[in-house]
Amino acid sequence: MPLPQPRRRVRGALGLSLALMVAVTASAPGAASAGGPRPGAPDFGPNVTIFSPATPLDEIQATMDARHAAQVDAEMGTDRHAYLFLPGEYGSADQPLQVKLGYYTQVSGLGATPTDVQVNGKIEVYNRCLDDEGTSNCLALVNFWRTLSNLALRIDPAGQDDCRSSANFWAVSQAVSMRRLDVSGGTLSLMDYCTAGPQYASGGFIADSRLPEIVNGSQQQWLTRNSEIDSWSNGVWNQVFTGVAGAPEDDSFPDPPYTTLDTTPLSREKPYLFVDDRGRYQVRVPAARRDTRGVSWATGPTAGRTIPIRDFHIARPGDSVRKINRELARGKHLLLTPGRYDIARSIEIRRPDTVVLGLGHATLTAVDGAAPLNVAGVPGVVVAGVTIDAGLDESPVLLRVGKRHGRNHSTPRNPITLSDVYFRVGGPHIGRTHTALEVNADDVLIDHTWVWRGDHGVEDFTEGVKGDTDRWRTNTGRYGAIINGDRVTATGLFVEHFQRHNTVWNGEHGTTILYQNELPYDPPTQADWMKGDVQGWAGYKVNDRVRHHTLYAGGVYVYNRNNPSIHTENGFEVPDRPGVQLHRVMTVNLNAGTIDHVVNGIGAAADTTRVGQPVYLTEYPVD
Repeated sequence: MPLPQPRRRVRGALGLSLALMVAVTASAPGAASAGGPRPGAPDFGPNVTIFSPATPLDEIQATMDARHAAQVDAEMGTDRHAYLFLPGEYGSADQPLQVKLGYYTQVSGLGATPTDVQVNGKIEVYNRCLDDEGTSNCLALVNFWRTLSNLALRIDPAGQDDCRSSANFWAVSQAVSMRRLDVSGGTLSLMDYCTAGPQYASGGFIADSRLPEIVNGSQQQWLTRNSEIDSWSNGVWNQVFTGVAGAPEDDSFPDPPYTTLDTTPLSREKPYLFVDDRGRYQVRVPAARRDTRGVSWATGPTAGRTIPIRDFHIARPGDSVRKINRELARGKHLLLTPGRYDIARSIEIRRPDTVVLGLGHATLTAVDGAAPLNVAGVPGVVVAGVTIDAGLDESPVLLRVGKRHGRNHSTPRNPITLSDVYFRVGGPHIGRTHTALEVNADDVLIDHTWVWRGDHGVEDFTEGVKGDTDRWRTNTGRYGAIINGDRVTATGLFVEHFQRHNTVWNGEHGTTILYQNELPYDPPTQADWMKGDVQGWAGYKVNDRVRHHTLYAGGVYVYNRNNPSIHTENGFEVPDRPGVQLHRVMTVNLNAGTIDHVVNGIGAAADTTRVGQPVYLTEYPVD
C-alpha cells in the first residue's frame, strides 16, 4: 500500500450493517426470482444474491446502493457478499444501472462467455476521502478486496455530473481483480480524478478482458495479462503487459515505465460459475495454456472442463472442517460461500484436479495456530477466490502447497494453480504466522496474490497496543512467500511488510512477472532489522544455490516510518550467474528509511533525497 498519507481511522466501519432490499437471494433450492421460480438453483446461502433480467432495475439499483453504503468504509469488517447476474441485459440508455463496489463485494455474470450478461451503465470504485468531513485526503491506497468478472459492460454515464461522466472509474489497490470482461462505450480509468487529492492508487490486476481506452493515471504498478486493449496512457513506476493485444511499446523504458511481453509463458484463467442453456449451474475450469496472447473466449467458450454444481460441497461459514474434509474425501470439490470461516485444523486438498472456489471473498481464519489450507502436490488442483487470515496464535504457515520433503506430482501440463488467493496477517485482528505461503510442489502457477502483513488495522485501537512499535512485537509474520518447488510461475506477486525476506525463492527455473513489495514500516531499531551482519532483509531473495531464475518488472519500496534512520542494504539479492536474469527492477523511497542498492550492491541509494523517484536497473546482470 505505497505512499501512505495521514488518515482518519474509520472505527465506525467495523461491524457496519444495513437492511437490504433483496431481489433474489439464493437461500434454498429452487429459490424464487422476480421472474418466477428457477428449479434447481443451488443453496448458496444468504450472502449470495442472484439477479435475473426480469428483476426490476430499481430493485437491483436499491440493493446495490444499500450494499455499497454498508461496505464502503468496512475495510476491517466481517460481511462478505456476492451478486451474480443471470444471462441477459440489465439497464438501458433511459435507465442505466450504476453500481459502486465496496469492500468484500463480488459482482459476476453467470454466462458461459462474458457477452452473455450485458450491463448498460457503470460498475465503479471511487477514492475514499478520509478527513473527518469525507471531502479531502482522497485516495485509493486502501481500496482492497473486491471482484468484478464475467460480464459485458457498456459504459453509460447518463445522469452523472460532468466529471463522473468522463469515465468508468476503477480506483483500487491490492486484492482486487478484473477478469473476463468485455468493456466498451467509453474510457476505463484506474484512478479517480474527480475528488480532492492526493488521488494515489496502488494496484492492480486485469486478465482475460477486452477493454477500451485505459487511463492508468496514478496507479503505481499494474499487471494486465492476456487481454485486448484499445490504448493505455500514463504510468508511475511499473506497468506490465503480458500477452496483451494493443499493449504499448516498451522501447524507451523507464520513460514511460512499461514492460511488455508479447506472450504469457504460462497461464490458466480463474474458474467461474455459470448457468447453461438448460438453467443448470456449472463451474468452468479453464485449461492451462502456454505462450498465449489475447482473451481465452475470443472464438467461443474458454477451453477447459465443466463440473456440475452437484459435484461441489457448498460450504457455509458454520461448517466444521471435519465436515468439509469428509466431503472432500468423498470426491467432492469445494465451493466456499461468502463469510468468515474459523479454521482450527487444516482443510486437506488431496485429490488431483480438485477445485476450491470462493465466492464473495470467503475468508479462512486460523484458530489455535492451525494452517488453514493444505494442498497436496498432485496435478491440477485449483484454489481461487479465497482469503486466508492469520489468527492470534502463531501458525507455521497459512497455505502450504506440497510436502517440504515429500514426493510431489504436479505436472507442467496441469499445474497446481492459485488464482486471486489473498493473505492477511493482522488488519481486522492481531495475527501471527511464521510464513504465509509456502510452495513445495513443482509446477505451480500463482496467478495474482496479495500477501499482506498489515501495516494498519483494528489492532491500532486494541488496549495495550500502541502503533508501530507494539505492532512489530504483536502482529508477527517472518516470511510472506517461500517458493521451494521447481518451475513455479507467478503472474502478479504482491507481498508486503514481512519481518524478514518478504519472498524467498529456493526452487529452480522460477519465473515472476510483476513483483511488488513494501518492506515493513515498523522495525523499531536497526538492530531489529538485521540479517546477521547485513543491514536489513532484501524484499526479494533468490537462494545462492539457484542456477536459473527470471524476474520481469520488480519493485521494492521503503518507508521506515517508525525509525527513518534504518537502512536495508539491497532491495533484491540473487546469485550472480548468467542463468539468473532480472529485467527492469527498481527501488523507491516513500518518505523514510533507505535502501542502499537495488541488487547485490549495484544501483544508487533510494533515500530521502529522492522521495518518490525510482532507482532503476534495466537488466541484471549488468552488461
